[in-house]
Amino acid sequence: MPPQLLPASAAAFKPRATSVNVVLGSKVEPWLTQTLKRINRVKRPLNSVPQHQRCLTETLSSPNAIWTLASLMLPKAPESELRKDSNPLIEAIFNYQLIHLEAYIVHVDMVLRNEVAYKLTPDTIELLIEYHKDIHCVNAKANTYDWSEKEQQCKKLHEDFVQAINKFVFTTHVSALEGLEEEGAGELLSGKSEDVKNSVMALIKPLLPPPPRIVDVVRQPPLLPSSPANASMWSQPPTPSTMPAPVDSWRVLPSSPSVASTSADSNSSIWASIGLTDAQLPSPTPSYSQPYSSAGLFYSSPLVSAPMPHLPLPSMLASQCGVSVGYNSFGWDRYHEYTSTV
Repeated sequence: MPPQLLPASAAAFKPRATSVNVVLGSKVEPWLTQTLKRINRVKRPLNSVPQHQRCLTETLSSPNAIWTLASLMLPKAPESELRKDSNPLIEAIFNYQLIHLEAYIVHVDMVLRNEVAYKLTPDTIELLIEYHKDIHCVNAKANTYDWSEKEQQCKKLHEDFVQAINKFVFTTHVSALEGLEEEGAGELLSGKSEDVKNSVMALIKPLLPPPPRIVDVVRQPPLLPSSPANASMWSQPPTPSTMPAPVDSWRVLPSSPSVASTSADSNSSIWASIGLTDAQLPSPTPSYSQPYSSAGLFYSSPLVSAPMPHLPLPSMLASQCGVSVGYNSFGWDRYHEYTSTV
């Protein structure tokens, strides 16, 4: 969209120009010709574009060419001074006033943007400034808490409104000129008045107190429900103390009488701890069997599997006891009766 080009008279605090800036295209719209013929008491020739431009410029430049853009219902006094009555109609009559937003046309563009620009009259601007200072600011201060810079901020709020309302220019489509009346006055049609109300009320800002200061609070990270209060988050689990101590494999007794120990030193301890009265000869076993080993359960040196040795003969124990020695009437002199089973 082309940029908006407004005359100097549309700037803030600038007086109204003696002539309105009107730009028409190479062809005049039929509705504009009918509107100009309707509002002119004296018939004027409207056969060309320059004639339309001259007629429209003179009409809009008249001092009486004041448009009523909208009307606002605003309170007459602050909230603390409003009259209270059981009849709402009486309250409305005594407590509210109707302010007409009057403006004049400063620019008509029917070439680039097809729009017409309005600027508020000095009287309308003055009424809005008084309302903002005497009513809006008083209500805003009464409805907010006190802080150190409250007065300065309220003063700045009013100064910003004064600047904004003087800069306010309402633009709409050129079809709004269909509401043109005699001597250049007119009213907005097709619901354009609501747009003006919303635009003006948007300039009345509320008084906002400063946000509360944020205090950083250092909080300890929460502990798990199952963990004790003094436990560390990264503490290692305790190692079990019931680990069985390693046992040498040569100290483990065989689980069956048919399996003999692989150590020669254990032979004498076995025979020494077993009484001869309770001894029984083992049943015939194969020439080779896998000895029992618990090396798989403990950390110890690997075992060397070897063939199961034969039971020791009495002659091997001659240095410890005689041939005729015995226990409970059982002697080694009868060993020849058992040699066939070994």
